[in-house]
Amino acid sequence: MEFGILSIVPPIVAIALALITKEVITSLLIGILSGGLIYTGGNIIAALETVFDLMGKKLGDNALMLVFLAMLGSLVMVMNMAGGSFAYGKWASKKIKSKKMAKLATSFLGILIFIDDYFNCLTVGAVMKPIVDENKVSRAKLAHIIDSTAAPVCILAPVSSWAASVVAVIGDTGVKNPMSVFLSTIPMNVYPILTLLLILYFCTSDIEIGVMEKYELNDTSRLVENEDVGYKYSKNGKVYDLVVPILVLIFVTVMMMLKTGGFFTDGVGAAAAFGDANVNLSLVIGAFFAIVVSFLLFIPRKLLKFEEFMKGIVDGMKTMVSAIVILSLAWTIGGITSDEFLNTGSYIASLISNSTMPMWLLPAIIFVVGAFLSFSTGTAWGTFGILIPIMVPILMHTNHMHYLTIVLAAIFSGSVFGDHCSPISDTTILSSAGAGCDHIAHVSSQLPYAISVGVASALAFLISGIIGKPTLTLPIGILILAVIVFVLRKMTIKKYLKNEN
Repeated sequence: MEFGILSIVPPIVAIALALITKEVITSLLIGILSGGLIYTGGNIIAALETVFDLMGKKLGDNALMLVFLAMLGSLVMVMNMAGGSFAYGKWASKKIKSKKMAKLATSFLGILIFIDDYFNCLTVGAVMKPIVDENKVSRAKLAHIIDSTAAPVCILAPVSSWAASVVAVIGDTGVKNPMSVFLSTIPMNVYPILTLLLILYFCTSDIEIGVMEKYELNDTSRLVENEDVGYKYSKNGKVYDLVVPILVLIFVTVMMMLKTGGFFTDGVGAAAAFGDANVNLSLVIGAFFAIVVSFLLFIPRKLLKFEEFMKGIVDGMKTMVSAIVILSLAWTIGGITSDEFLNTGSYIASLISNSTMPMWLLPAIIFVVGAFLSFSTGTAWGTFGILIPIMVPILMHTNHMHYLTIVLAAIFSGSVFGDHCSPISDTTILSSAGAGCDHIAHVSSQLPYAISVGVASALAFLISGIIGKPTLTLPIGILILAVIVFVLRKMTIKKYLKNEN
């Protein structure tokens, strides 16, 4: 059954309500139920059966990610209770003595953890929260830095779960040397590159743009006002009580990704192994070993009693309930818009494939469509999976394969842009969770930055298409973004100076 324009109603309803009401769980539920009603022709009982059955399936499909989130909450809690996080914060305060240094340190750590975006979001948040708190960086800014160094870094790194997945999709279309094709898109993949340049620029700036400046002046974005409430922490904790469990988490997860991807058994390369890896299983096993190592570090040294450690495990899981609920609902609304139900992605993609437009305009149009599709469904990967198999054959059949690199770059850029903006994106949700930041505060404060880069990217694709110079896409984007940021900074300064007066 074809639902046409009705197929885009659920994500639009959910996103609009979330931004208006500032309450994401109810908004997602209403969006999901609207999708169920559309799918069942208005039969409310059938709609409820459909959406809750789908929710159960999504929970089952993603059970390992939920287990990892719970285990990560436990790990962070016991490290806090043992005093590791506080010892690390005290040590880092001697090395990192300014907001700029704290923001730059967070950015560099995010760039270093390029293997997987989920892994990036939660690990960077766990490590950097005490440091940014010590240096008066708002949780909204921490979430922004985490989000901006997750998906944008993963789509640029040849050895990552994102890149390997994309290369596999490109290869399935019949393109020869898909890894070489992917590598050729990197210099033209303007949105993630501009995002990284922007985040590094604002890490050294004294003025933010939009509502982020308000949070930097008076942080009201924390998920809770005092995250220490409810437990005591040991005064005898050491820096390695935080560092060792985190390193174990990283090392074991990477090794398990290589193992589950066939690197040790099937002789495949590292890049292919990361692409084929069971990421969720690897994360769970990594978290398990990190908790075991924490137990062996803390109990014998009497930083925690056995009963306190086990209580910390349970209390840590409780801290992740909100993120787990939101993520579960985001998966469900993604399911209701999938090909099995409303077929939202194929509907939007068909609008492109059935249209007639000059080829020089195609990259800009593809960027906009990819952004809207990713924003609506909350998944960049799903957008890759829809647009690449559609666009590559179109280029083949119209003898326009010389546009392949710039079109793929536009798909990647648009997909990451939409994912970056969407309140229902899993990486957006996990960035909020990792930073301990209110989700809507993160979304609203990040939007001015993401939209600035998105506008610059769209214009860069358009102008480079008009002049017929795809290689100039990035330089054009940098110039346009510089102008946009200059204007927005002036507006932000004027607004806050006015308020102070």
